[in-house]
Amino acid sequence: MTDAPVVHVVDDDESARESLAFLLESADFEVVAYASAPAFLDALPQARPGVVITDVRMPEMSGQDLVARLSALKVKMPIVMITGHGDIPMAVEAMRSGVIDFLEKPFSESRMLDALKRAFATVEAAPVSDDQQVILKRIESLSERERQVLDGVVAGHANKVIARDLGISPRTVEIYRAKLMTKMQADNLAALVRMTLSVRGG
Repeated sequence: MTDAPVVHVVDDDESARESLAFLLESADFEVVAYASAPAFLDALPQARPGVVITDVRMPEMSGQDLVARLSALKVKMPIVMITGHGDIPMAVEAMRSGVIDFLEKPFSESRMLDALKRAFATVEAAPVSDDQQVILKRIESLSERERQVLDGVVAGHANKVIARDLGISPRTVEIYRAKLMTKMQADNLAALVRMTLSVRGG
C-alpha cells in the first residue's frame, strides 16, 4: 500500500504508540512509529511525506521542541499534538506554532480520525478565503463579553485568569466560553483557537 497516507507517530510510551498505530492501521493509514523525537529526526531524510502525531511530554526532546525543530528545518508536514497533561496555554502555544490539532488523552477514535482528516486536507489544499469570511461573521455575532472571553482564551489564559481580568467568576467564564464555542461552531478548544488565529493572524 505505497499510496496509503503515511502517519508518523512519535511517542516514548510503547503501549500508547502501539495502540495508536493499531487504530490508524485499522482506518487504512500506513503508520511508521518512533520511540523518540530524535529517532524521528534521524529518519526524516528518508521519511515519506505525511502527517506527524507527536506526544508532548517525552524524555529526550519534548513535542514542542520537535515542532520547533521541524519548523526550523522548513519541514511542511502537518502536526497533530497529543498529551495527557493538556492545558489552555499549552494548546494555544501549540496552535500558534502551526500545529493542526491538539488532543488531550484519552481521546476518542473519531476525534483522532477527524484531526487526521483535517491534517491531510491541509496537505492537499490551501485554506479558502471564503472560510475566513464565515469565521469573521461568527466573531461579529458574539456579544462584547463573549468576545472578551474569546480574546482571553486565544491569548492562552486559564479561566481563572480571564475571570480575574474581567471581574467575573470562573463559572461565569465557563458559561460564556460554552456560548461562544456554540456560536463559533467549534467543537473543541483547538478548533476555536485555530479558527480565530486564521482570521487574526498568529
